[in-house]
Amino acid sequence: MFTSNINRLIEEKKITTQKLADLSGVSRQALFKARQDNGISECRLSTLARIADALGVNVKETFERKPSESHEQKY
Repeated sequence: MFTSNINRLIEEKKITTQKLADLSGVSRQALFKARQDNGISECRLSTLARIADALGVNVKETFERKPSESHEQKY
């Protein structure tokens, strides 16, 4: 499971969704999807790269991978 950090980054950078759309060239609809935990995993890497570039961060900072309980490793 992936969680989106985009909302946090938008707040930290103090920009609006519209401003991010303008800076990144990504539609507001795609940004809405990327801001949702259940939607970010469906985003193209190129879309996340454009968002990250507009926010001035590395692509890896736009999301986190949370291990699911069903995939815990057993040793």
